[in-house]
Amino acid sequence: MGVARVPSGCGRACRLAAIEAARAGDAGKGFAVVAGEVKDLAQGTAKATEDIAGRVEAIQADAGLAVTAISQIAEVIARINDYQSSIASAVEQQHVTTQETSRTVTDVAARTGEIAQTVAAMADDASRNAGEAEASLDAARRLRTMSEEMAQLVGRFSL
Repeated sequence: MGVARVPSGCGRACRLAAIEAARAGDAGKGFAVVAGEVKDLAQGTAKATEDIAGRVEAIQADAGLAVTAISQIAEVIARINDYQSSIASAVEQQHVTTQETSRTVTDVAARTGEIAQTVAAMADDASRNAGEAEASLDAARRLRTMSEEMAQLVGRFSL
């Protein structure tokens, strides 16, 4: 028998007891008083049972709302986790890109140094070539002067 049925069962028992007390006459009067009190207690129990049932229903409804809220919170946490994973992936990719850029800049700096050394060597070669060209020009001028002097000397010995 469920808790909600107890008061109605007590009520029926009290009515039967009241009927039996009435049949018993004066001897059943005390029994009738007790039956009346039990009947009052049964009615109070019925009201309390209804109140408890209402509270249980309210608690169940609140629990359902709490379950829904917790489910929604779990969904938000899952989305946050997805965002966090995406951000971590992007940060890792950025790190890799930064390392590649750093290596490229280092390589470019090394190549630029090599180019600067090559240009410096070419400048030295050009300077040396200019000096040698100047020396060749001086030698050619001296040869011309010597050739002119020789032509004058040869012209004196004409026959």
